[in-house]
Amino acid sequence: MPSGPSTAARTPFVLLVVLLLGGGLITLLLLNSALNQGSFKLRELKDRTTELTDEEQALQRDVDADAAPDALERRARELGMVPGGSPAFLGPDGKVLGEPTVAASPKPSPKPSSKPSRTPARVPDRTGDPAPSGTGQSPAPGTSTAPRSTATAPKTTAPTPTTSGR
Repeated sequence: MPSGPSTAARTPFVLLVVLLLGGGLITLLLLNSALNQGSFKLRELKDRTTELTDEEQALQRDVDADAAPDALERRARELGMVPGGSPAFLGPDGKVLGEPTVAASPKPSPKPSSKPSRTPARVPDRTGDPAPSGTGQSPAPGTSTAPRSTATAPKTTAPTPTTSGR
């Protein structure tokens, strides 16, 4: 048997199988890369959706807080609005039902001043010196006629109360 014709007939078949396998591997590699890109894009979109959902919920909380009756009343008072009086209604026949009244402007509440209105308390005289001679008057209780020394005891102050807004 001659070996020439059988090897020649096998060569195109082997090349065809190798090309098919190589093409299949390359196709699988490209398909896998496309799927990975899609999964990365999907993950980014899910993260963005979560961020936008959180932002929407925060904005809805703000809207709900601003729409509360006490917040609306406070903002209306800041704008100078006053509560309305009792309303009057028109019936279907054109008859006025109720007694309309004018809204009265409430008296403005006094605003607290930022400076304390009290004067600082005077330090009582510790030397016990009487009034200076020649005046014939004794000093008022709690006042001193002796010169004050420059060295004073350290003052302790109570902490100022603060509010955190919560």
